Amino acid sequence: MSATTIATTADGIFITCAVTGSGNTVNKSDKVPVTPEQIASDCIAAAKAGAAIVHIHVRDPLTGEPSRELKYYREVVERIRGTDVDVIINLTAGMGGDLTFGSAEQPFPVDQAGTDMVGATERLEHIRELMPEICTLDCGTMNFGEGDYIMVNSPSTLTAMARQVQELGVRPELELFDLGHLMFARSMVEQGLIDDPVMVQLCMGVPWGAGNDLNSLMAFVNNIPSGWTYSAFSIGRQQLPYVAAAALVGGNVRVGLEDNLYLGRGTLASNEDLVNRAVIILEGMNYNLLGPEAVRENLQLKSPK
Repeated sequence: MSATTIATTADGIFITCAVTGSGNTVNKSDKVPVTPEQIASDCIAAAKAGAAIVHIHVRDPLTGEPSRELKYYREVVERIRGTDVDVIINLTAGMGGDLTFGSAEQPFPVDQAGTDMVGATERLEHIRELMPEICTLDCGTMNFGEGDYIMVNSPSTLTAMARQVQELGVRPELELFDLGHLMFARSMVEQGLIDDPVMVQLCMGVPWGAGNDLNSLMAFVNNIPSGWTYSAFSIGRQQLPYVAAAALVGGNVRVGLEDNLYLGRGTLASNEDLVNRAVIILEGMNYNLLGPEAVRENLQLKSPK
């Protein structure tokens, strides 16, 4: 299969940079942005390097822990919008679905430090106020890594969130960590909860979701309906090889410190470094890189508030 016959963006490929995430990475690299100022600065640097979209989580600026605080999102977004750098803002809506059981033998009471469960409307508070062009919806529940933590997204919660996002006119990026998540995404489209053009992110290599092997990637690609726009990434050392893999199977690309901390063995990366490397890989493969204006047109994004 050639990229020209199966690519979902007709005239090129776009790069998303996921700048910080919510994982335990702050103590592993001093390049992971923590404060709103640092996160915004990394978004701007990623955009200048060639990212059309920046995917944003926020953290407590004192502790580095993941946060849902509206004031942190507001500061990040206002700092980005206050510059002359054009980039599409994609805010996570994944926070608020974190459940950590007490232990294997005594699941209740749950671990309060690792549990943050709120309703659909509260999970979208920052989306309603800040009106990004894109927000994410994690399309399922899964065991996420080791221990007693579960990423929780029930069908009723996702249905409610999808309906609210649709009413706002924000484009949902449907994050798929396993093949069943794709089946649920297709169901939401069939129910009329997701408008065209449908946008999905294939999240590969996260224990215990879809592996980052090519068979798993192609299982996704072969079941994605015609006309959907998709991106793909892998966590860890496979992030940069996945730049080429995603392009070759007709997808777009995601890099960034949410998913990988290294540029090479023993060399810590910045978000700008990872975007620069993705640009080198894609241009070396003769792909045309799309800027934010072209992506807005292709995805029919609503102008920011």
